[in-house]
Amino acid sequence: MKTTGNTILITGGGSGIGQALAVAFQALGNQVIIAGRRQSALDETVAAHPGLHSVVLDIEDHQSIRAVATELAASHPSLNVVIHNAGIMRPEDLLAQPDDLTDAEATVATNLLGPIRLTAALLPHLLKQEHAAILTVSSGLAFLPIAATPTYCATKAAIHSYSQSLRYQLRNTAIQVHEIVPPYVQTELMGPGQASDPDALPLKDFIDETMRLLQADPHADEILVERVKPLRFAEVDGRFGAVFDMLNGGGH
Repeated sequence: MKTTGNTILITGGGSGIGQALAVAFQALGNQVIIAGRRQSALDETVAAHPGLHSVVLDIEDHQSIRAVATELAASHPSLNVVIHNAGIMRPEDLLAQPDDLTDAEATVATNLLGPIRLTAALLPHLLKQEHAAILTVSSGLAFLPIAATPTYCATKAAIHSYSQSLRYQLRNTAIQVHEIVPPYVQTELMGPGQASDPDALPLKDFIDETMRLLQADPHADEILVERVKPLRFAEVDGRFGAVFDMLNGGGH
């Protein structure tokens, strides 16, 4: 994708990686719209970064997705990029509560159905643009899971697969498809403690490297910071079992 002169929609833009991407893309001269469930978080972000736009979007609700897509096509006709960043990550004890699928279903709705539905809703509009891009956000855990968050890892693996198929089906259009693959980053995805965990990659470092990679190779299928490569290529390198054991604390 070209990294300047776009009108970009970023889901989950009120905090974490989404917010940081919004600020970074705005600094490059893009018009950026952040979307999220909480009006208060969106308002705080816009107040701190004048020039950003916002829209309330419940990514679990297909009717909300359709309504927002229609609204944005009318209010921002130059919209040509969507970044599917919204996501949730919750631990699941499959033995303790095998019949409680509340977290699993919410995770699938947010992390997988949300991007699929929003892509479908925006695709007719994006196809009209001279230059357009769809960016998914998967995870290093798409390639090597942490067993404590099984549905999260499964949805990210599915997003990787979906991105590959979407890219192929759109190969003869003006829409590029890129997959951002974060490692463990200092955000509050799994609670406030993660934001200061020294084992996690500082958010600024992740964003800076991601933006450099996007600018250096605007045609890259996958955006891979150095920290995520051991997960991304564990199976290719014949180290899947060893790295899986390391991540999960023992045998499997």
